Amino acid sequence: MILLTPDLRERLLANGRRHGLDHVPVVKFFNPLGIGTWLATELDEDGDTLYGLADLGEPELGSFSLAEMQEVELPLGMGIERDILFEGEYPLSVYAHAARIAGRIVTGERALRAAVAALQREQQ
Repeated sequence: MILLTPDLRERLLANGRRHGLDHVPVVKFFNPLGIGTWLATELDEDGDTLYGLADLGEPELGSFSLAEMQEVELPLGMGIERDILFEGEYPLSVYAHAARIAGRIVTGERALRAAVAALQREQQ
C-alpha cells in the first residue's frame, strides 16, 4: 500500500511549513497485525520526518520516520497501512488528550468529544 498519496504529502508538507501550530491530523497509519498506530500532522521538507502522535504501547507526541514505516515487514507479506477512511476532525492536542485518558490512540467521536470538554474545563 502507498502510505502517502501526493495530496496527503502536500497537505503534510504545508503543515510542516507552519510547524508549531496545533494541526488536525492528516493521516492515520496502523499495524494491521498488532501494536502500532500513528496520527501524522506534518512532514518535514526532508520528505521523511513526520510529526504527530505515535502509539507503540504508550501514546506520545513526537517525530517518526516514513521510511522506517515503509520498511516494516510483517508476517503474510503485510506492512504498515494507511487508514483510508480516517478523516481528522480535531486538532492534534485533542487526540493526544484522549489518548492520555484511554492509554492508547482513540478516534471515536465520543472519546474525542469528552477530550474536548476536558480540555475546555482545564482552560477555565
